Amino acid sequence: MTSEATLADGAKKPAPARTLDARDYKTLALSALGGTLEFYDFVIYVFFATVLGGLFFPTDMPDWLRQLQTFGIFAAGYLARPVGGIVIAHFGDLLGRKRMFTLSIFLMAAPTLVIGLLPTYASIGVAAPLLLLAMRVLQGAAIGGEMPGAWVFVGEHVPARRYGLGIGTLTSGITGGILLGSLVAVAVNRHYSPGEVSDFAWRIPFILGGVFGLVSVYLRRFLHETPVFKELAGLKSVARELPLRTVLREHRLACVYVALQTWVLSAAIVVVVLYTPTYLQKVHHIPAALALEANALATLTLTIGCVIVGWASDRIGTRAVMLIGWGGLFATAYLFYTGLPGTPATLFWHYGLVGFFVGTIATVPIAGVRAFPAPVRFTGLSFAYNMSYAVFGGLTPVILTLWLQRDPMAPAHYVAALAALGFLLALWPLAARGHAMRDGVGAPGGATMSR
Repeated sequence: MTSEATLADGAKKPAPARTLDARDYKTLALSALGGTLEFYDFVIYVFFATVLGGLFFPTDMPDWLRQLQTFGIFAAGYLARPVGGIVIAHFGDLLGRKRMFTLSIFLMAAPTLVIGLLPTYASIGVAAPLLLLAMRVLQGAAIGGEMPGAWVFVGEHVPARRYGLGIGTLTSGITGGILLGSLVAVAVNRHYSPGEVSDFAWRIPFILGGVFGLVSVYLRRFLHETPVFKELAGLKSVARELPLRTVLREHRLACVYVALQTWVLSAAIVVVVLYTPTYLQKVHHIPAALALEANALATLTLTIGCVIVGWASDRIGTRAVMLIGWGGLFATAYLFYTGLPGTPATLFWHYGLVGFFVGTIATVPIAGVRAFPAPVRFTGLSFAYNMSYAVFGGLTPVILTLWLQRDPMAPAHYVAALAALGFLLALWPLAARGHAMRDGVGAPGGATMSR
């Protein structure tokens, strides 16, 4: 609700819009740090997919089939997201954002630590990939609650005029987990020989991720519940019926919109950032260390891009940023993939440029969080986002692995097609319109224009 100041004649006028204060910066810092560590735990798997494929499956299996099964386990983490996301979001709308925000990171840290300690196929046979699959399922359930929960948590904390910057900064922190994973992978591959990596060094990133994740659980104790949920609880406006039922009955259009946006986001992240290092090694025979270093640069530009996208959204509007960003991703995707293998210089330059435009993914939560009213915001966003990511994010590596048997340009075509979809979604009214962050609290029924 907008605070008011009383004039001399007794009339009231709105007080100046609030800017970011010390508590906001603390919330952003702790939320982004936790998101970085949790997403690192989730994605470190993909940076060692080639090594894990050799360790957790029979050595006499065809290489392409081993990779397919390795990415199938990767996909299982995405397929588990809806269950974890819906359950965590359900209690987030009923019991509070902070409690679930802390629980999700604990559920991620423990399985990551276990993966680092798992015996391989050579030691226990078929039980090895089954245990790896079980840990990925638990990780998927955790990340399903973390991402929407983090966006809602920050979106309900920051001032309205800094909403885009807040969400963009948090998203950059989450993608920073990919950067951290990439840097750790580079360090491991630089410091150890391929034989040492397969022997024991692959375990180091997972063990570190588990330990740092538990540290993040402790840090989140210092966060405060969002003002929006406090007001909902104070006014007894917390959802009384099953929040998902309300979402499916009253907010189906918002669910479709967020699901389509998430499909675009999944193409940008899964293909350009997570899948491409393996693609560079397998298809273009680029050395692992060089591929990972180029990926680290692309992830750095992605992280910077998320902040710039959030800042620009507050200045020129979400729709304009989506049109520019998704159009740029379309063009740079073809620039990057058609130029491969190229020289190390062109590899770094083109990969860094396409990574920057991947930062347009920050518009997905910027538009998605405000697509739902406060009482069911966590559930609505989590349901639409996770269901879509489970299907498209989880199956994309498998589809691309099969598609590449016919067309080495498959990643470029897939990313470009989804960037075109993102461009079209910018024209949808929900790209520029949604519920105020306190809709249903202090501004009942008040959908607001947000460019």
